[in-house]
Amino acid sequence: MLQGLSGKMHEVVSSFCLISLKKEIVSNEITRVYFKNLESEEITYYVEQYETLDKAGSYGIQDWIGLIGISSIEGSYFNVMGLPTAKLYDFLKYF
Repeated sequence: MLQGLSGKMHEVVSSFCLISLKKEIVSNEITRVYFKNLESEEITYYVEQYETLDKAGSYGIQDWIGLIGISSIEGSYFNVMGLPTAKLYDFLKYF
């Protein structure tokens, strides 16, 4: 999977739903992540040294591979980590 992401852009989409007896709000966040071309040695090192099997997309942006392999992102960093916290907070303020 990491080889497939190498040198490409992919989108991370996260959604959340807030429900009460009076209303329901559903929203999502899309973040574009750009990987540099990863060398096979870099991928091998990451897979051998880090927990990759429990990661959606096979990587953690906060891990070593994110530090050396991601050239840029468009959108929320925390969305890529798993939850668009700023957007969720804005919705919770007025929920």
